[in-house]
Amino acid sequence: MASHIERRKFLATLGGAAAWPLAARAQQAAKLPIIGFLASTSASHQSQWVAAFGQRLRELGWIDGRTARIEVRWAEGRPERFAEIAVEFVRLKVDVIVTVGGAVLAAKQATSVIPIVFGAASDPLGMGLVASLARPGGNVTGLSVQASDLASKRLELLREVVHGLRRLAILVNVDYPAAVLEMREAQAAARTLGLEVTTLEIRRAEDIVPGFEALKGPVDALYICPDPVLAAHRVRINTLANVARLPTITDFREFVEAGSLMSYGPSLPDLFRRAADYVDKILRGTKPGDIPVEQPTKFDLVINLTTAKALGLTIPESFLSRADEVIG
Repeated sequence: MASHIERRKFLATLGGAAAWPLAARAQQAAKLPIIGFLASTSASHQSQWVAAFGQRLRELGWIDGRTARIEVRWAEGRPERFAEIAVEFVRLKVDVIVTVGGAVLAAKQATSVIPIVFGAASDPLGMGLVASLARPGGNVTGLSVQASDLASKRLELLREVVHGLRRLAILVNVDYPAAVLEMREAQAAARTLGLEVTTLEIRRAEDIVPGFEALKGPVDALYICPDPVLAAHRVRINTLANVARLPTITDFREFVEAGSLMSYGPSLPDLFRRAADYVDKILRGTKPGDIPVEQPTKFDLVINLTTAKALGLTIPESFLSRADEVIG
């Protein structure tokens, strides 16, 4: 039932495609190319990414039920679902799989034939997704988020807002390779800035509360390395951080909407919009291995003023003027 509800939500983002006569949809469904979208978390977290992807597909002429069939599945922040959904897409004989982060590995393990487009991946080379950025080879290509490269920039932004920042905690799911990569970059950047670092390592949602309780000694701020598990529980994490009066910084604006102090990173809706161009090329005959991996071009600094006030932080006007979005 839930999947039908999410599908209707997605169809709504495609601008009325759901209104296309059902009989016509049924007649054409057998011969339409199928696009499988494996969303790693939930509609509340990734709906804007999916909507941006769907809107660009429409602009390119791929309209659900008319010129293509789009199947969206939500893993709800449970990594074990990645493989299940990937296998389902292989069974459905989809023409291309679109996904994100660690779910790309599951899709790659499920098929070496069906083209796979990642809308966002932290380290495509390091994760073994592609042979090279310029010539990916194989059946996988997409867009890199440069997550680890931005760790030092996030800490510099945090120091501008949290005066006297000396002690930093880093929250990370150590079972998620991309998050571990970012953690190492953040640790190295913190050392360069002379910060003391405490790492809160989790492996599942049940570890989050004990992780906060295990914090020893005073900490000035929290750096969150996002992954599907932390994203699915971002409200709980922000509640714990704000109760502990810990300013937080992370990669994605969705955390700031849920109460984090700020985020800095590539615009995910923009990346998924560009992912639709990859899908368009593949459906028109280009091999995924011949399409270079691209980097982000749009980066967003998002600040939650309500959280800042609750934490007793005064954000300088000069800092706010640089923000791409101010919430609260």
